[in-house]
Amino acid sequence: MSERVAVDMWFDPICPWAWITSRWLLEAERVRDLDVRFHVMSLSVLNEGRDLPEEYQELMRTGWGPVRVCIAAEQRYGGDVLRRLYTALGTRIHLGKENRGPELYAAALTDAGLDPALAAAADSTEYDEALRASHEKGMRPVGQDVGTPVIHAPGPDGGTVAFFGPVITPAPKGEAAGRLWDGVLLVAGTPGFYELKRTREQDPIFD
Repeated sequence: MSERVAVDMWFDPICPWAWITSRWLLEAERVRDLDVRFHVMSLSVLNEGRDLPEEYQELMRTGWGPVRVCIAAEQRYGGDVLRRLYTALGTRIHLGKENRGPELYAAALTDAGLDPALAAAADSTEYDEALRASHEKGMRPVGQDVGTPVIHAPGPDGGTVAFFGPVITPAPKGEAAGRLWDGVLLVAGTPGFYELKRTREQDPIFD
């Protein structure tokens, strides 16, 4: 049997593209020897001080809530809870189209089997230092001109490769998810490889 390897993904719950990538990774985990671990980054932290359109500024203002809740849950229960909490949040935010706020956070925490009182963390700066530390750990290897998803994975030389993406829709299933993983890891692990991109012509598909 092949040895299972750890793959780390940094997510912000409000990003639909990160949500789709996370569902692909969980599918790839079923057909490849991967153990996916989730960590928190923050688009609100990433975009601090940037000149943004007014609509996006509002999104960044309300984006603090869910990442603070995730960090609070991680501190209370440990990092393993982020898998099921992210699933609960993403299901409500992206599939259910529910408005972000205290009711959604409490419901998602309950869905994940966690204390719904942690929803109060959304409006507290108590967790911001830990949030920024988690964000920095994920973003440092890839730079600040990307967003989420960010993935850290084993490299071909025994080290770690870090990259932004892949941005996909919808999430591949079964062996197709595994083949995409194989290809992504191949290009990401190639020395000097930086970018492969084409214009997005589809909105996120959450099937």
